[in-house]
Parts: sequence; C-alpha cells; structure tokens
Amino acid sequence: MRLISRFHRHLAACGSLLVTAALTSGCSTTTDVPPEPPQVLKASFQPIERDPDFIPVLRYGRYTLVELAPASAQRDLMRQVVQVSIPETRKATVGEALRQVLSRSGYKLCSNDDVITLSALPLPASHHRLGPVMLRDALLTLSGSAWNLSVDDGARTVCFTRFAAPDFNPVFPQHQAGSHAAGHVERRPLTKEARS
Repeated sequence: MRLISRFHRHLAACGSLLVTAALTSGCSTTTDVPPEPPQVLKASFQPIERDPDFIPVLRYGRYTLVELAPASAQRDLMRQVVQVSIPETRKATVGEALRQVLSRSGYKLCSNDDVITLSALPLPASHHRLGPVMLRDALLTLSGSAWNLSVDDGARTVCFTRFAAPDFNPVFPQHQAGSHAAGHVERRPLTKEARS
C-alpha cells in the first residue's frame, strides 16, 4: 500500500511540474501553419551553354589524363593525316595517287570531265612519296595549281575543276608587229632544236 501511495505522490509531483512549466511558458498558443502547396516546375529545354575553356578529362592510369573530346581530325575530316607511297618503278597517274589518298578517308572522287582529265596525268616523281600531311594539303599538292578543289561534306565527295585559262600569258608577250591580228600571241619555243 505504501508503494501505491508513493507512486501517487510521485505522479502528482510530475503532473504539477508539467502544469507549472505550461504556465511559465506563457499563454501563447501555437497554430500549425499549413504546408505550402508544392511548386510546379516548368520544364525548360534550353541548350546547355558549354564553357569553351572547359575540357572534360578522364584519369587513365596513374599519370595520364585523357580528354573526352573528339580530335580536330575527327570533327573536320579534311584535317586527317594521310601518307602516299607509290613505287617509282610503275607508271603511276595522278588519279591512282588521289584514289590511294582517299581510300580510307571517308571521301570518294567524283566523276566529271575535269577529274577524268586530271586523273590521266602522269604522277610527278616528287609526288611518289607524300606525307605525312593533312588530307586537304595532299589533294591540293597532287592536283597542282591549275586545278580548283571543291569538297561536298554532305555527300563526302571530292571534285576538281580546271581554272579558266588567263587571257594574257606573261611568259609569251604579244608581238608588236602590225601584220598580226589584234590579240594574237606569238609563242616562242623554249628550246631550240639541234640541227645536224
């Protein structure tokens, strides 16, 4: 019985402490603030602007960092490095060298009259070994200065057209004699034939 009365006194003391704590805290009442409704996020599909100075890298091994970006030759196929090596014993043509240069480049040679004419020309001895050089430079070197290079990246074709012949040829000046028609150009031979 004593145990029960002691428990009741202890319970009464705890209850009075709770009442005292409630009274000392003031007469303020708290109201629960209703939660704000969740905001609806609008989806925006704006392209992400990349920092031109940012280059993502990946650690490859202990001391090697590899850039996670395509090489310039992979973005612009005319920048890929090519090499030509044609045996000098054969009678090679410019067309054969062009086809060898383009064989693994992803481009093909178009077929028009100018390309057929260029392809039939003999390959100069200085062009039997060419490179390593960029593809565009190799094509321009093989064709020479009399030909215009045009590249269609969409169809991946390479074409050549001949530059228009100039009206005036500075190597062979016009004859000043009045007996010739206006605009007539006299061509002098570069070498004299040896007569026996």
